[in-house]
Amino acid sequence: MRRLVRTRFAPSPTGFMHIGNLRTALYAYLLAKKDGGAFILRIEDTDQNRYVEGAVDVIYDTLKVCGLYWDEGPDIGGNCGPYIQSERMGIYKDYAVKLVEMGKAYYCFCTKERMEALHEEQKANGETPHYDRHCRDLPLDEVQKLLDSGAEYVIRQKVPLGGETIFNDVIFGEIKNPNKDLDDQILIKADGMPTYNFANVVDDHLMGITHIVRGNEYLSSTPKYNLLYEAFGWDIPVYIHAPHIMRDSTHKLSKRDGDAYFGDFINKGFYIPAIINYIALLGWAPKGEREIYSLEELTSEFDVSGISKSPAIFDEVKMKAINAEWLRALPHDEFKTVIMPYVKETVKHEDIDFDLLADCLQPRAELLTDIPEKVDFIDSVPEYSNDLYVSKKMKTTPQTSLDALKSLLPIIESIDDFSFNNIHAKIMEMITEKGVKNGVILFPLRTALSGKAMTPGGGTELAAILGKTETIKRIRDGIAHIEAN
Repeated sequence: MRRLVRTRFAPSPTGFMHIGNLRTALYAYLLAKKDGGAFILRIEDTDQNRYVEGAVDVIYDTLKVCGLYWDEGPDIGGNCGPYIQSERMGIYKDYAVKLVEMGKAYYCFCTKERMEALHEEQKANGETPHYDRHCRDLPLDEVQKLLDSGAEYVIRQKVPLGGETIFNDVIFGEIKNPNKDLDDQILIKADGMPTYNFANVVDDHLMGITHIVRGNEYLSSTPKYNLLYEAFGWDIPVYIHAPHIMRDSTHKLSKRDGDAYFGDFINKGFYIPAIINYIALLGWAPKGEREIYSLEELTSEFDVSGISKSPAIFDEVKMKAINAEWLRALPHDEFKTVIMPYVKETVKHEDIDFDLLADCLQPRAELLTDIPEKVDFIDSVPEYSNDLYVSKKMKTTPQTSLDALKSLLPIIESIDDFSFNNIHAKIMEMITEKGVKNGVILFPLRTALSGKAMTPGGGTELAAILGKTETIKRIRDGIAHIEAN
């Protein structure tokens, strides 16, 4: 009988959400949900020195806004809790002692001073620092005496001295590792806390995790994980080690470089579904040429066979292009809802046509943070010179613009139903009567209404957005501005 797929996302609460961590969560979520499985959230906080206050809430909030809802976790519970490692402390020591009793682990009483001296000597001899297994074969009575005396100890894994450990990864295939290259890793530290690797294995087993998605930096640790699974006689999960995310061909996307946090891209104006879409493509290729996917579509399309061995290059230009496609494809009402907080950064007036404004902004939308500057003329026209009325393309000058605005004023004043269609029809009728090109009239109108070289929409759209009273005022101000300069 096929096992129900159970994946987990197990972040440490050490700060903001890194793009690499979010991709791991996304792949784990997609893998579970495609097969109707369960996605589990576990907080791995055994390293209290790195704990950052509020980081757990950042994890919750980030996953929720991305739509990656978990089936079991610290806040909603489940059959395998607690889901915070610091609340599971009694579990790890018991399992470590069980390994000692099975001859698969041992007490190590080496002092910090001895270990430092050993490593210095090894480095002086050109060796990679490692544990020399000094306590591995201590007689049982000596071990007991030391325990009874209250001597400080750690518990170490007893790695086989010969042979090799073999495991399979969905992406990288069969990997062999000589056991002689593996250190006898610490399972329980001197303070009684488990190491990350040991707690990870115990929790994954007890929570029934069938598939483990993580970065390929963990490939080197996997043989030790497998030896623990084998020592306990537990089923080994399916491993999926995703490739690194690189800033360029030689540098990994790094927290240290400040270019790797999910929240940073929100602040830059990226739309969350577009971020998720792009992150999914960092190392995974769907079948076919399509690139734009909703989370629901990703869930349907996702297949781990599409994950590459090669590093993924984070291309913000490409991400911006995907973001633009997402924004331009949104239904009108949804786009309007998304942009309104950004519009309101610079637009305080309420008596304008926000629906038409959204229609004008959408075909040109790239980043949400571009919007405040695009619409800042709505509340008040910025200072500008008459040079703005000069256009070689439109063949306009301040004088031709003055004539155009004076001709427009009575037309605008005569329109009762001040809708875009009526404004457009009346102005186009005037242009036809004058026998001039559209730009000769519409370019000065846009300039007078906005005082900007680039606007969301042309003169007729801006007039409809601003309303009749404000449009008339700005045309009159434009006329006065040209005449005075």
